[in-house]
This record gives sequence, C-alpha cells and structure tokens, in this order.
Amino acid sequence: MELHITGDPAADQLLSDDAFALLIGMLLDQQVTMESAFAGPEKIRTRIGSMSPAAIAEYDPAGFVEVFKERPSVHRFPGSMAGRVQDLAATVQRDWNGDATAIWTQDNPDGQEVLRRLKELPGFGEQKAKIFLALLGKQRGLQAQGWREAAGAYGQESAFLSVADIVDPESLRKVRANKQAAKAAIKAAKASGS
Repeated sequence: MELHITGDPAADQLLSDDAFALLIGMLLDQQVTMESAFAGPEKIRTRIGSMSPAAIAEYDPAGFVEVFKERPSVHRFPGSMAGRVQDLAATVQRDWNGDATAIWTQDNPDGQEVLRRLKELPGFGEQKAKIFLALLGKQRGLQAQGWREAAGAYGQESAFLSVADIVDPESLRKVRANKQAAKAAIKAAKASGS
C-alpha cells in the first residue's frame, strides 16, 4: 500500500519504499505539520544522496545540521532534530544491522514487543511508538499478533487520531479536526482548573 501523507509524490514514494525514511518521518513529527515532518526524509535524501542509516550516522554532525537548515528546512529546530536523526540512524545501524524493518520483523515479535522495541529508539516515547505501530499495522501490512491492542486508541479502526489514519485528503481533514478538538479540550480543562 502506497502512503499519501505529504502531498509530494516523491516524498510519499520514499516513505512507501524505505522503512528507515518512514521511521525518520515519524521522529520528525513534532512541532511541525505532519506533511512537513514526513517530507523531511526526501529533503535529506536529495541533499546527501542517501537514506542509509550508516551514511546518516557517519555524516559530519555540523554538516548534517547545515543539511537541515538549507531552505526549505527539514525541521524548524535543525540543530536538535539533526542530532536526533543521527542518533536514530546510529541505533538502527548498530542494533538492527542497518535494517529498520528488523525492528518489527526480526524473530516474529508480537505487538507488545514491537512497541517495546520502538520505545527503545532515540526520540520515540510511548505516544510516538504507539502511533508508529498503528501506522505499520494500518498501512504497512504489519501482522504482529496484538498490534492493535499494543497501539491503544491509535490502533482502533477508523480512529482518525494520527498519521496512521491518513490515506487521502478527507482522512487528513478528519485527523486534523480530532487533533484540534483534543487540544481545545486540554485548554478548556486547564482554564477550569481541572
């Protein structure tokens, strides 16, 4: 199944074809739009000529920050996010022999084990790991037993809570509406002193 997240055919194709690029897109998905975050891997690939974990991990750190700063920028926080991407690349290279798919396929893990492995990655907390697990299950064909339960609310059918549910402009609209409603509820709860 091809992914349709960014609105940019080249960026979406890279996400569809390269599991490590998809992992980087998920890592970048904070404090920027989903489209911008998931377009980041294509910008990196275009600028350094590779999406391999080894090439990214070994890239000169100062030079990699410059790759992030080049317009259009990869992320609004180029210094910290460039470092996180390099940390992620080094981890995938070291712990998974450079193969991101091994994180969710090696030794036939169940959903809880995939979630545990994702949470061990640099920059992946509980929520990000659950969203990525849901993305793998809903759009990348992950068959790990119990993945929906491990992904929590993000794993529910037609949840429209995250990037895992975006397949077209209408589903993107629904995800945005749900995110805005959740933010409004949090803001209202804070205002009422709850």
